[in-house]
Amino acid sequence: MPDLAYYASLPRSRGAAAALLLDDLGRVLLVKPTYSEGWYLPGGVIEADESPLSACVRECSEELGLVPRLNGLACVDWGSPRDDGVDAVNVFVFGGSITGEEIAAIRLPPDELSDHILVAPEKIPELAPQHVSRRMDPSLRAMADGRAVYLEDGREPPFGTGLSTGTP
Repeated sequence: MPDLAYYASLPRSRGAAAALLLDDLGRVLLVKPTYSEGWYLPGGVIEADESPLSACVRECSEELGLVPRLNGLACVDWGSPRDDGVDAVNVFVFGGSITGEEIAAIRLPPDELSDHILVAPEKIPELAPQHVSRRMDPSLRAMADGRAVYLEDGREPPFGTGLSTGTP
């Protein structure tokens, strides 16, 4: 029998999942939250006992009114704890595509999102918060290569060079 007290004492981590959806011109779908500055990928918090993939699909369904067509995991980005008290978070970014018909069918929840846009990847740093925009280039490269990338605070760790402990 498992030691439930031991498992209950272990640290828990926060997680979020997002969809990196590209149209046929390679533009990225971003959404504008009503409760925060900047533009983000559609997605949100992973709920208790929910898988990252299930969270991504659920959040896109809630936010866009459609189930995203995902091709696979593009990125896991560990975000370090912030000075303002926000805990560390593991962000799972799933890559996929979106058609013109799907874009036309998007229905945003007005209490949560005010707008959506398709934007060229090079414009994302002008629109998205730094913690979001920093992971875009590595995620897009990984999608193009059919692989996933591991990041810490939006940066690829220097594997094979004697990693240091702590945050990058």
